[in-house]
Amino acid sequence: MGNRPVRVAHIITRMILGGAQQSALYVCQALRRSPNWDATLITGPPLGPEGELLSEARRRSVPFKVVPELRRSINPRLDAAALLKLTRLLRRFRPTIVHTHSSKAGILGRFAAKIAHVPIIVHSIRGLPFHPYAPAYQNLIFKTAERVAAPLTDHYVCVSQAMVDGAVRAGLAAPDRFSVIASGIETGPYESAPRLRSEARRQYGFGPDDVVIGKIGRLFPLKGHRFLIQAAPRIVQLCPNVKLFFVGEGILREKLSRLAADLGVRERITFAGLLPPDQIPAAISAMDVLVHCSLREGLARVLVEALLCEKPVVSYALDGAPEVIIEGETGRLVPGESVRELADAVIWAVQHPERAKQMARNGRRRFAQKFSARNAAIETEALYLRLIREKGLIPPHIDGKR
Repeated sequence: MGNRPVRVAHIITRMILGGAQQSALYVCQALRRSPNWDATLITGPPLGPEGELLSEARRRSVPFKVVPELRRSINPRLDAAALLKLTRLLRRFRPTIVHTHSSKAGILGRFAAKIAHVPIIVHSIRGLPFHPYAPAYQNLIFKTAERVAAPLTDHYVCVSQAMVDGAVRAGLAAPDRFSVIASGIETGPYESAPRLRSEARRQYGFGPDDVVIGKIGRLFPLKGHRFLIQAAPRIVQLCPNVKLFFVGEGILREKLSRLAADLGVRERITFAGLLPPDQIPAAISAMDVLVHCSLREGLARVLVEALLCEKPVVSYALDGAPEVIIEGETGRLVPGESVRELADAVIWAVQHPERAKQMARNGRRRFAQKFSARNAAIETEALYLRLIREKGLIPPHIDGKR
């Protein structure tokens, strides 16, 4: 390796607007700021209604390659072509480290890296591909695929301890092959978001007396919007100034609108649609309480983003959420899939605004540094160096400071 930069290839299925994509982009950008690293992104096309981050990669001067055949859904013909193209790309780039993200890119990317004789293979788990809400055959497929890919994997990076525990229980690897590195967030815009509140509320049509209950997430199955809509009649009965604010787009918009109309709360819901990442801090600033009722999320970035904005949070106690939302200390936790408990926790936050806001401040103080993009880059770089040394490779001089 000598004194030349260490080459790192991050492989991800789609560069859409999402936490895994933003984290990979931030890490690549941070690595490229150092002369010791040469990082690039390899991705499939950003298909779907969730937006794209390739333009953001260009703006941040992060190089990327698009493999058109790399798709989210299973397709034997396209998957074989994607594997071949990934292998060719890695043979040309000759990285020391391949770091894969998401299920499809995680499987194909790890096999391509092994075929291309990449020395170090790392895989990130944001959410396990097998879970209680998936059909049994799908869980069997993904568990089998992950177990086959596990021996190819030198190390796993998880966004929460809950994901480590789930992977270990599934028999993927021993605990010492996992590290928890929090999802990197550019914290500055969120910490300064309160000054955007008045303009954001005007932009989205909220009046000074409205109490805005917000949710951020794609309008897709398992994201849990229906639970908040079902809780809305009880919330409105006791808190008549409440409005619901959904940020995100997806295939369930019409279905959710019909459900809200059937329950008599459609006029209280504002659908903001898909927003670019730089508009999310302002959207959160318009809220009074943020609700997270997704049924499957390794550890949702929006929980930390809300705390950075000092917004009270009510969350389902699923996956990694309890690692950030600590009941009675940094927010309110309720059982997954609950409606009555969800409604009552939101009502409590609305009726006790100062106590709820103090919990958010507690969370901001506790987690701002841990979840910063800078910290994620530092911890990822430290992991890479450790793996390089464990493999007996000769690393360049890297002081680990940024």
